[in-house]
Amino acid sequence: MGKTESRKSLTYVDGTWHEETPRVLGPDHHAMWLASVVFDGARSLARKAPDLDLHCARVIRSARYLGLAPELTGPEIEKLAWDGINQFPADAELYLCPMFYAESGFVVPDPESTKFVFAIHDAPLPAADGFSACLSSFRRPGRDMAPTDAKASCLYPNVARCVREAKEKGFDTAVVLDPIGNVAEFAYTNLFIAKDGAVHTPAINGTFLNGITRQRVIQLLRDDGVEVVERAIEFADVLDADEVFASGNFAKVHPCTRVEDRHLQAGPMYLRARELYFGFAEGE
Repeated sequence: MGKTESRKSLTYVDGTWHEETPRVLGPDHHAMWLASVVFDGARSLARKAPDLDLHCARVIRSARYLGLAPELTGPEIEKLAWDGINQFPADAELYLCPMFYAESGFVVPDPESTKFVFAIHDAPLPAADGFSACLSSFRRPGRDMAPTDAKASCLYPNVARCVREAKEKGFDTAVVLDPIGNVAEFAYTNLFIAKDGAVHTPAINGTFLNGITRQRVIQLLRDDGVEVVERAIEFADVLDADEVFASGNFAKVHPCTRVEDRHLQAGPMYLRARELYFGFAEGE
């Protein structure tokens, strides 16, 4: 391996860390042609890894939900994560991506063929300068339509077409509705609005993941005395909000500064949520 100062990524496969991306899939592997892949995303920010244990536990739940048979435990994945993190510079901002996939099976994946890969990438935290969003014409599937209880790769082509449609209209991302027409989330981040001093967010209904960063932001705000309401939210509520912001693992807490033709400011509820979150992360 080269010097840690120049390292951009590491990948763990079959007991070894590789600096060059190793070959792990072939055309006959189940994951390649039938999408039996789950993953999770965590963050290391200057060797602080907020909620890393929860991300490691969730990737195992996702694997089991897809019919895979992960042999690693959450603490074992967490230990591997720290082994990889410590091979980067101390101030590195990293994206951590543990994955399980199936090598064999026909339609149904063979659980005994489950494999594990862990990729760590250099990924600076995006600047919190705001993003724009429009309403997507596509919707999130329900639990009876897709494996929405897992962080499964097969769900992301739908995410991609929501984002692609938004970008073609001149926006950064999209607000996506659930099958009955309520707001589910942004294309790939959880959605919050602020109105009259309270924070509101769509209630979990099986159409989108209850994000780990989402849960942390809700807890931190409530502990700080902020009223957080989980409920059915209509797109009209988003258009009428005092503030709109997002939570997600990659960027953590970010303000939405434009919804359709309406421009918004990064307001006090967003700023408090971000301050609380990064205070928590630093404590980790």
